[in-house]
Amino acid sequence: MILIVSVISYFLSGIIGYRVVAYLLLVTLSILALFFGIFPVLLAAFLSALIWDFFFIPPHFTFRVDNTEDAFLLIMYFIIAMVHSVLTFKIRQIQKEAGKKEEKANALKLYNTLLNSLSHELRTPIATIIGASDNLLMKANNLTEENKSNLLSEISVASLRLNQQVENLLNMSRLESGFIQIKKDWCDINEVIYAAIKRLEENIKEHVIDIDVKENLPLFKLDVGLMEQVLYNLIYNAVIYTPVNSVITIKADCINESCVIIVTDNGKGFPSDEIEKVFEKFYRLKYSKTGGTGLGLSIAKGFVEAHHGTIRLENNYSGGAKFTITIPTETSYLKP
Repeated sequence: MILIVSVISYFLSGIIGYRVVAYLLLVTLSILALFFGIFPVLLAAFLSALIWDFFFIPPHFTFRVDNTEDAFLLIMYFIIAMVHSVLTFKIRQIQKEAGKKEEKANALKLYNTLLNSLSHELRTPIATIIGASDNLLMKANNLTEENKSNLLSEISVASLRLNQQVENLLNMSRLESGFIQIKKDWCDINEVIYAAIKRLEENIKEHVIDIDVKENLPLFKLDVGLMEQVLYNLIYNAVIYTPVNSVITIKADCINESCVIIVTDNGKGFPSDEIEKVFEKFYRLKYSKTGGTGLGLSIAKGFVEAHHGTIRLENNYSGGAKFTITIPTETSYLKP
């Protein structure tokens, strides 16, 4: 770069003068200092001083400087070039250290958030399992069949909740490591929706689920397991953040050779200033109730994007949230 600028300046030196060339070389050094280490930049500063002296300062093609002012300018140029290179390098180092500190602070914050979330989300089902199993073991003779059935039901629900949290952590680990291998196969989107709802039977008892799937939809080529998890997370999120008896609607359609799935509810919706953040890892709404690790929507977004699709969140005009999934994929219509 120094040589290129020097050659161009040499042909323009009759117009711009040799003193302006020094400014052009300093600007070039400034650019180099942004991208290279200290030693290449110091070498460039040293060579630029020699080139400016030899080719531009009269008399030309010699290192001798007859004019005292030019000699002073050459010395000052060399000092400024060296100091500038060192200072720019130091600034870059400080920025890197600041970036590392910020990364550590963010990592610590993330760790604390995860620890706080998991301490609640894992402790609760574990405590339920331990308490119910202890009662079954220690007081088996004093319990009625109905009591035993209730305790077993509590253990089952707590186990499912615990399993869901572990699955979320494993899925997030797979997303972050890039170890998501899409295994696409032809699937009926109705079956995927009902499979996700079946997993949520215990959670949706106090909600109304409305399924509205277009007739004569083609088969879509998707990863059934990932898409079932996406729908599970979206429906589960709607269940825990909407009042009892709320209506959760799931729609599916084929638009422009894309699988489009819409999950809506008639709850309170999301604060407008937080809509862009809900897909962030471990993010939870400011005034949401306790519980949840803030991983469900982040995982859903990751699985959709693994299909090269998009997921969008917006609030309904009539109230409630609306998630729209759009995945471009192959389609196959069944022929009689």
